[in-house]
Amino acid sequence: MTKRSFLILHGWQNHRPEDHWQHWLADRLTELGHEVTYPQLPDPDDPDLEVWLTELARHLDGPAAGTERVVVAHSLSVLLWLHAVARELPELAGVDRVLLVSPPSGSVLVRYPEVKGFAFAGNDFGWLDGRPLPHPTRLVAGDDDPYLPEGVQAAYGDPLGLTADLLPGAAHLDLDAGYGSWPSALEWCLDERTRFRVR
Repeated sequence: MTKRSFLILHGWQNHRPEDHWQHWLADRLTELGHEVTYPQLPDPDDPDLEVWLTELARHLDGPAAGTERVVVAHSLSVLLWLHAVARELPELAGVDRVLLVSPPSGSVLVRYPEVKGFAFAGNDFGWLDGRPLPHPTRLVAGDDDPYLPEGVQAAYGDPLGLTADLLPGAAHLDLDAGYGSWPSALEWCLDERTRFRVR
């Protein structure tokens, strides 16, 4: 079995409830013998981007050589990840692949004082300067996500040079949408060629 280390990052107002698919995923990967870090990020109801970036850098420190490092980010943590990439945080160098799930639109984030600091102005990803993202990255979202009115391909896929996996009727891929488990997320963690499916 390939030795893997997983970092799972939650979104806004997420206190890591046990019935959320990310908690389910962390448990399944741990049962399979993988190293899993699923931290409670500080002040999830009123997050601070700089604090979360510091936490991200801290949690990316330290996997053993020869370990495949995988990051799974949901919702607001997708924006956290993109800010880390934009700033070229050195801790990102050890990451092998990334899953970005249900990023909220910048047009939605700016409506909420608690999270508007995470938005990229006008969803501007010009810092990429035409380059691809530095890690193999999958982008997945529901085709009816209420926090992504522009659609994931227009808001994130095209600007980031990614082709999104669009899941019909999956909304924000959260508990409200019935995502207490998500088998294809586990399958992707074990095999990056996995095709994402609805729950």
